[in-house]
Amino acid sequence: MRSIGTVVRGVRAPIIRQGDDIAAITAQSVQEAWKEAGITPRDRDVVAVTESVVARAQGNYATIQQIAADVKAKTGGGTVGVAFPILSRNRFSLLLKSISLACKKVVLLLSYPSDEVGNHLVDIDLLDEKGINPYSDTLTVAEFRKHFGHILHPFTGVDYIDFYTGLIESAGAEAEVLLGNRIQSLVPLCDAVITADIHTRARSKRLLKQAGCKTVLGLDDLMTAPVDGSGYNDNYGLLGSNKATEESVKLFPRNCTEVAERISKLLSEASGKQIEAMVYGDGAFKDPVGKIWELADPVVSPGHTKGLSGTPNELKLKYLADNDFGSLSGEALREAISDRIRAKTGESLVGNMVSEGTTPRQLTDLIGSLCDLTSGSGDKGTPIVYIQGYFDNYTNE
Repeated sequence: MRSIGTVVRGVRAPIIRQGDDIAAITAQSVQEAWKEAGITPRDRDVVAVTESVVARAQGNYATIQQIAADVKAKTGGGTVGVAFPILSRNRFSLLLKSISLACKKVVLLLSYPSDEVGNHLVDIDLLDEKGINPYSDTLTVAEFRKHFGHILHPFTGVDYIDFYTGLIESAGAEAEVLLGNRIQSLVPLCDAVITADIHTRARSKRLLKQAGCKTVLGLDDLMTAPVDGSGYNDNYGLLGSNKATEESVKLFPRNCTEVAERISKLLSEASGKQIEAMVYGDGAFKDPVGKIWELADPVVSPGHTKGLSGTPNELKLKYLADNDFGSLSGEALREAISDRIRAKTGESLVGNMVSEGTTPRQLTDLIGSLCDLTSGSGDKGTPIVYIQGYFDNYTNE
């Protein structure tokens, strides 16, 4: 029996610039890693490249002026509501500035006690102490301050109410900030509403329309086509964007399936093996200490080869060992479990007790999360991740 199972390696690459052939650079970097580390490629090895360098190679950027032009064209530029943004200088500050440049007044509705991805404005226990119901109570800033004072984000040290208010006003717009979770409360106050939530945006748009809001937009409805020569994303608009400079953002990349398929083709031809490939962004996991859910991108993987579709179809080894083969041990136990694994068919094990407790998530979400944890978001310099043995099981020699 082979002792090593899944192996994950971060692969260094050149600094990517606009116009670079990201598929060719990725393939070349992986082939150099094969030689340097003595890696023997195997069928169903996975190569993943972060969305950030794909977007950079594509030159998929937009300035705050270009975003503002799109906002004004689509909202009219009067009093515009902005609902449920995440509390992030990297993810949302320039988007709010752009919106504010386009509008006379911005009514900002912040969800509490936390934003969509777990950044807390206030501890939920304090709401209980003050008798405040976040599902029904909409607070003004004065009311919030009366109850809770000025609360700084534990990691960034930022008071996001003050920070976002300052951004709106510095762009020349009037600012009104409310705290609540009923998006319908914006409808009487605004000419148009931009809902900035990521994973709940469809529900937010539905509720706004049902409440009579005439102009309803999400971040995914902005920058869906070029504006004055800008980048764009026809599927996700501004969702998945990040601050690039003080005056521009990098948008989520386009045509990622084509990028993944080309990487796969180049490496499969070079190795004689079937190499799978994907583009990945944020992982989908939650920090148990800070309570922050990592996934601020609209999806973990915006593009991948077909071999990475689907969900795991695995047996729970500890269930087999404790139940079906509880009387066995040693070599007899190993052989019994191995035989059961070999007997698996391609049929789904969903609902079968022997698979209970295995992770019921998309393969691309699981692998993308693994890649995000491997590459990190700092100075590791490994925007490419090479994975071997992910699809192995206990029986593989």
